[in-house]
Amino acid sequence: MAIEACNKVISKFKPHLLMFVAQVGYTFLYFITEASFNHGMNPHVYITYRHIVAAVVMLPFAYFFERKLRPKLTLALFLELNVLSLLGVSWTLNMYFASLRYTSPTFLASMVNTIASLTFIIAVVLRLEVLNLKNPRDIAKILGTLISLAGVMVMTLYKGPIMKNLWGPLINIQGKATIHENWLKGSVLTVTSCITWSAWYIMQAFTLNRYPAQLSLTTWMSFLGALQSAFFTAIVQHKPPAWRIGFDIDLWSTIYGGVAVSGLVVFIQLWCTKERGPVFVTMFNPVSTILVAILAYFVLGEKLYLGSIIGAVVVIVGLYMLLWGKEGDQEVQRTSTEQSHSASEELKIHNLQIITSAETK
Repeated sequence: MAIEACNKVISKFKPHLLMFVAQVGYTFLYFITEASFNHGMNPHVYITYRHIVAAVVMLPFAYFFERKLRPKLTLALFLELNVLSLLGVSWTLNMYFASLRYTSPTFLASMVNTIASLTFIIAVVLRLEVLNLKNPRDIAKILGTLISLAGVMVMTLYKGPIMKNLWGPLINIQGKATIHENWLKGSVLTVTSCITWSAWYIMQAFTLNRYPAQLSLTTWMSFLGALQSAFFTAIVQHKPPAWRIGFDIDLWSTIYGGVAVSGLVVFIQLWCTKERGPVFVTMFNPVSTILVAILAYFVLGEKLYLGSIIGAVVVIVGLYMLLWGKEGDQEVQRTSTEQSHSASEELKIHNLQIITSAETK
């Protein structure tokens, strides 16, 4: 009995745990890529190499584990995969890293948290999320989205006093990234990347209905995204030395980004999207920002402002409300499934009784 109850709890919270693991993966990605870019790695070259690594690593798993699950690849589906790769890899990530040249890492990390709100709004417009303003859980989803967005705005616009460091940095990231501030250009790139990122999450939900093989979908996105990114990078960065990487932080960041993030984390997100929907996946994004701020303060000795702490608390409150509201969707779905199953069983029994009665006569 206890084992059965434990399995139910694990099954219920498995998507939550997996999404938390995914955000931990993104957190370490932030630090290792920052070190690599400071070392001189070109961000666009990094995106290309990272997704080549992801495609090579994921290909064997996709081929052997999804041979029977993978649907036939039609021309229409192939074009859809290209659009999905464009939104999730080449276009979005190249704009994301390009905007880093004109703004700051803090601004970029904070703005990414708006993806959850944007995804929720798009999902409502496309009827992926149905709202009933008389339902307390639906009201909680709306309030949770607004509160999380308010927390992001606090983290972005309000700094406040600097919190005193308890000790010196435990790890020093050598070098400094060159930032040429152009906030208008950087903001446009950042906002556009957030919109396309949100559209990517939404499109995943539709594509998974036609192509339910998550490992294969991850592989296709990495492969096509790498090709698209290579084409773009060859135009903006055609100097051969930029494409060379040695046995150093550039190589390790590429391997980590390809295997752990573009491979494992994207696969986790696809699985959770299929199970809980795109809004559920995106509302965990603030977790990474909070973890980055904590590690940057305690490990790297970076400055931490009071506004970041207040904003993080507000984001967590909004996230909890949104999670509580989303749990109602699962309860409704489970009840509907149980009722459908019960009705099906009753129909079978009824038909069996009719057949038995007819045979008796």
